Amino acid sequence: MRISTQLGYAGGFHETVEEVREFERAGLDTAWVAEAWGFDAVSFMGYLAATTERVEIASGILPVFTRTPALLAMTAAGVDALSGGRAMLGLGASGPQVIEGWHGVPYDAPLTRTREIVEICRRIWKREERVEFNGEKYQLPLPKGQGTGLGKALKMITHPVRDDIPITIAALTPKSVEMTAEIADGWLPILFHPTKSRERWGAALAAGAAKRDSARAPLRIFAGGPVAFGEGIEDLRNRARPMMALYVGGMGARGKNFYNELFASYGYEKEAAEIQDLYLSGKKQEAAAAIPNSFLDETSLIGPEGYVRDRLAELKEAGVNNLNVSFAGETIADRVQTLARLREITESL
Repeated sequence: MRISTQLGYAGGFHETVEEVREFERAGLDTAWVAEAWGFDAVSFMGYLAATTERVEIASGILPVFTRTPALLAMTAAGVDALSGGRAMLGLGASGPQVIEGWHGVPYDAPLTRTREIVEICRRIWKREERVEFNGEKYQLPLPKGQGTGLGKALKMITHPVRDDIPITIAALTPKSVEMTAEIADGWLPILFHPTKSRERWGAALAAGAAKRDSARAPLRIFAGGPVAFGEGIEDLRNRARPMMALYVGGMGARGKNFYNELFASYGYEKEAAEIQDLYLSGKKQEAAAAIPNSFLDETSLIGPEGYVRDRLAELKEAGVNNLNVSFAGETIADRVQTLARLREITESL
C-alpha cells in the first residue's frame, strides 16, 4: 500500500513543509493539502512543489463550485509542471453551508458539475483540439444570447507535463461514489469504516466499476486513520474525537449534514443525532465525548503492532490500496519513526 497524509487547514506553512520533507525521506507517497475557509490550498501546493522532490502533491479537496473547470485544469497543470509531474487534482462538493455562506454561490447539482469538470479538464490537458463543451452546467464558449457573444473556443497555450493528471473525488453518497468509481482515478472517503464498507459502498463501487473505461487504471481508494505503535496507548485514539464531532455534529445543518448521515448509516443513528444536538447547542466537548468508543477502536491504527496489522488487513480486505493516515506522535521524530515502521509493515503485507 502507498501511504498518504492530510496536512492541516491553516497556518504553520514553513513548519509543515519541513515535516513533509522528513516524511518524504521516510517513505511518504502523497500529501493532501486541505482547503476549507482559511488559506487556499493551491498556494501551499506550489510551495510544496518547490521544496519537495518525490512526494505526490494532492488537493484535498478543491470544491467544484469555487473555480471554473478551465481554472481547475490550469491549476492542476501548473502544479504538475512545478513539481515535475507530481500533482493530483482532488475535487469535492463541500456543502451548502460553506459554498453558499462563504463563497456566495448556489449549491446545485454537485454530481453533474463534477462529472462535467472531469471531462473538461481531461480535454484541456490533451490539447487535441479547441475546447468546446455543451453541458448541463458548463458551456464553452458561452452560447449565443449569453455574455457579449465574443467568446471563442480555445486550446491551452502551454503544454502540460502530463496530459492525464490524476483526479480523485471525495464522495460521500452512494450516487457520488458510483460516479467516482466510474470516472475518477481515486476515491477519498471520510469516516471510512473498513468492516462496514462493503455493506455501505459495495453496490455503488461495483455499479461504477461496471461502467468504467477499461483503459483507466483501477480506482485508488485512500483510507486509514490515526496510527501509532505501542502497548497501553489506546487513549491516543481519543484525539480523533474533536474532529469527528466537528464533522458529525457541526459540519452542516440539521437535516443537511452528509457526514452525520454517513455516521448514522453505520448503525449509529441514535449517537449521530445526539452528537449533532450537542454540537449545535454549543456543547462541543460533550459532543466529542459522545463519539462511541467502538467506532474509534474500529477505525484506528493505534495500538500494539499486532492490532495495527489486523486493522491494515481489514482495510486491504475492504479494497483500500492507498493508506491515508495521521501520525499520533508528540514530536516530528516520533511521527517520522511511526511512518517508517508503517512503511516496513505495508511492504510485508
